[in-house]
Amino acid sequence: MKKIRIIATGGTIAGTADSAADTSDYQAGSLGIEEIIQSVPGISSCAELSAEQLCNIDSRDMTENLLLRLSKRVIALIGQEGTDGIVITHGTDTMEETAFFLHLTVPAGKPVVLTGSMRPATALSADGPMNLLNAVRTAASPDAAGRGVLITMNDSIEGAVDATKKNTTSLDAFCSPNRGSLGMIRDGVPVFFAERSSGIPDDRQLMRTETECEGKKRKRDPGMFSLEGIKKLPTVYILYGNTCADGAMVRAAVRAGAEGIVYAGTGNGSVHQEDERELLRAAESGIPVVVSSRTGSGPVTAHVRGGSQSGIISSGFLNPQKARILLQLCLTETKNPEIIGRVFSRY
Repeated sequence: MKKIRIIATGGTIAGTADSAADTSDYQAGSLGIEEIIQSVPGISSCAELSAEQLCNIDSRDMTENLLLRLSKRVIALIGQEGTDGIVITHGTDTMEETAFFLHLTVPAGKPVVLTGSMRPATALSADGPMNLLNAVRTAASPDAAGRGVLITMNDSIEGAVDATKKNTTSLDAFCSPNRGSLGMIRDGVPVFFAERSSGIPDDRQLMRTETECEGKKRKRDPGMFSLEGIKKLPTVYILYGNTCADGAMVRAAVRAGAEGIVYAGTGNGSVHQEDERELLRAAESGIPVVVSSRTGSGPVTAHVRGGSQSGIISSGFLNPQKARILLQLCLTETKNPEIIGRVFSRY
């Protein structure tokens, strides 16, 4: 029987409300992981389980320190012979960001699966128990190994690169708008739609060898950013494009000490001329600027007037929140927009 470690971080799956009919007015992160596990019939027959409580928060309050702690803890656990896979219970609000951060910092190999719920544990027809059961089933599946970090919610299996929360309240809250779901839970069995690619998946090959970034040399596992010695991530702000923009928010981000900026542009990464002027100034001053889109799907292939000569970087298929994660990790290695652009071009 596979040995699966559950790391709990809180979220709605650990939430409680005064009424069983209440699915919105509840306190996230109220129950401990042992109590949650005990509420899932048959889970112990799927794997040999052990659990730990990293934190117990609403995921809207996820911090940089917790992200770093979680990643380092997962790396330590998957390096142990007694761990075959990891399940992380997490709030859905920022689950996609944590999943992508782990995908970029944890070596591919043993399954790492995030799950949560849209209804608190006290609700009628709470979805948390089934989601947790399916996450354990997925983490214990040999077919899940080597696919990078996964999200399992509402019988679907999504990859960390493309998965996003698409709905505020529906149980069917997650999707992968560009690549599609990686698989599903069918009659209690994880089924993947495509064969695993040989070696490291393409989307994890960035900075595959010792980094070329400005002569720095860091030992790393293939396809991951190293967090060795990292105690604080670079400051990156997301700015939202809109009509009647005046550049004020870009100037404010620069004054606040932004080390990078992600701009959620309209349409295909379009930028209002007033914001564009300030973004170009920021880029000229040495602040890497990535343009994404607020639309929710599709690649960004255009951004500012001046094209690739502007120094502005396209996010590819990454949404603004994931572009921010990738830019933060790139900035731990370099501020060179050409190198950062090559990393983003893989997405």
